[in-house]
Amino acid sequence: MRIGHRIRFLLILGFGLHFIGFGQGDSLQRLQYNNPGLEVDLGVGLWAWPMPMDFDGDGDFDLIVVCPDKPFNGTYFFENKEGDKRLPIFEPPVRISDGKQNVQVSYVDEKPRVLSPGMEHIEFLKRGLKVTKPLGLDTDDVFQTEGNIRAKQWKYVDYDGDGVQDLIAGVGDWTDYGWDDAFNEKGEWTNGPLRGFVFWMRNKGTDADPVYDKARQLRVGNKAVEVYGWPSPNFADFDSDGDLDLLCGEFRDSFTYFENTGNRSEPVYRAGRTLMHGDEPLTMELQMIVPVAFDWDRDGDMDLICGDEDGRVALLENQGINKSGIPVFAKPVYFQQKARDLKFGALATPYGVDWDQDGDDDIICGNTAGYIGFFENLGGGDKPKWAKAELLKAGGHTIRIQAGRNGSIQGPAEEKWGYTTQTVADWDHDGLPDLIVNSIWGKVIWYRNIGVSGKPLLDSARAIHVEWKSETPKPAWIWWDPVGKELVSQWRTTPVAVDWNGDDLMDLVMLDHEGHLAFFEREKQKDRLVLLPGRRIFADENGEALELIRGPAGKSGRRKLQVVDWDGDDRLDVLFNSENADFYRNLGRQDGKTLLQNTGNMDTRRISGHTSSPTVVDWDKNGVPDLLIGAEDGRLYYKKNPRGT
Repeated sequence: MRIGHRIRFLLILGFGLHFIGFGQGDSLQRLQYNNPGLEVDLGVGLWAWPMPMDFDGDGDFDLIVVCPDKPFNGTYFFENKEGDKRLPIFEPPVRISDGKQNVQVSYVDEKPRVLSPGMEHIEFLKRGLKVTKPLGLDTDDVFQTEGNIRAKQWKYVDYDGDGVQDLIAGVGDWTDYGWDDAFNEKGEWTNGPLRGFVFWMRNKGTDADPVYDKARQLRVGNKAVEVYGWPSPNFADFDSDGDLDLLCGEFRDSFTYFENTGNRSEPVYRAGRTLMHGDEPLTMELQMIVPVAFDWDRDGDMDLICGDEDGRVALLENQGINKSGIPVFAKPVYFQQKARDLKFGALATPYGVDWDQDGDDDIICGNTAGYIGFFENLGGGDKPKWAKAELLKAGGHTIRIQAGRNGSIQGPAEEKWGYTTQTVADWDHDGLPDLIVNSIWGKVIWYRNIGVSGKPLLDSARAIHVEWKSETPKPAWIWWDPVGKELVSQWRTTPVAVDWNGDDLMDLVMLDHEGHLAFFEREKQKDRLVLLPGRRIFADENGEALELIRGPAGKSGRRKLQVVDWDGDDRLDVLFNSENADFYRNLGRQDGKTLLQNTGNMDTRRISGHTSSPTVVDWDKNGVPDLLIGAEDGRLYYKKNPRGT
């Protein structure tokens, strides 16, 4: 079916060309680049499950990418209009159906067959994931486990070469991991690893009338075939010896190859070996990877099309076999698309500020990967034209904060995450905007701007120090101790630099180590600026201290906030993350406390999976702050302040 016919068909079915639009009366809108000709990384929302195929029937390969998370949940068609180029520039995505976890594509007689646990999505080329057919297996019976199963990746494969399609399932078993607060005092993880296994369900019947055996776990000798948590199994003849080898991804970022040393009908696997690129392991930039073996460049060998955590998709081109008989792949090259929505990874944390001091508000933004990006406003009033994000550097190196093996409360599976969240302010009062950052670590740091007006240049990171009156506090579940007087607070929370008390000194308003909203006052002592310990001066309308986080460890943090006079009454209010953003109105002071009244969501549209990140901008320069929210899908959502219209 040609593309024009396919699009008309989708319209008739009611899929439309909207991209998770919303009903009349909603006002939060995705921020657009408004920059024709700009090319950016192809991406959906949090997590990409790619399926390469000729979706529109025009003879070249398109990309279908499933996004299981909110708010960009869906199955998306990225059209290739450039033909058989190795790296075409794809069109922006068209949503063809809802999305879900564990969607996998199999290629049977060179045709795509799409499965999810226990079912096939028939009529996929016409209706996406809408129509299903049960495979006749109860997923709970198949794997016979009471553990914490977080992945069930089903595929068709003629595993034993008898001409009939069997079922394969990659299973992510997180039972031993536990997921939270298991470091000892040395920073060693005391729970087990994430575990990823592969199962075979032999088809004793026919393709038309299948009869499946119970699942058998694939083994290497007397041990299970195992990787770290998310196997994404791919069977293909990677070493060109006539049988099917196994290549797996994992929850983190690398690939494991299990060579079949048996034959086509009786596979026998060699112990898994990590794929290498030169002397280094072959890795993706992020994690939660989902690889698919596919001959993208039509040269007769299997390349890898791999989805990443932030919704991007990369090509890893097959470059042959090394002396050990292991396939060699090029480093990942991320596909590009024509720019439409501003996107910065996943769980974007924007801050509106005139970073280049040219008279309009730009965007400084963090994300899960630990980067901080600069979107330059190229003009256009309240509908700006935007440049592609530029990664900020400090001390001559790209800023990237990562947890490493023991920096995340939730364990070593999160080692490549950073969760940067930040504010911009003249912290040292030299007339230049500096950068103040919190992250997955909970360490509040700042990057001094040592450039000149209009040309920021950031120095290396420095800890923000507090004049603690006693022992330096920290969250109870953090295994490591702060150094000296450094400020360590709740992880993944915004440190808002603002002159709260109107004394012309930059203070901090943020969560303290126990989850209360606190005021860290700045003070001049002789010739130096000092930051005083946080005071819990904020209360709800009933006078109760404003405690925003009550849970420990993984239930802590994650609060994003902005301080601004939203309602124009000359009192600073607070905006907090919620389904979009909650407006906490400043009611004034009572008994030494600032009373904040939660008036609820600022819009009817839900844009969060489990978090969002509000800030304000004034692109129309009317002196009234407008709302900008970063969402889990990495996109930014904009809404005018009602009192400015």
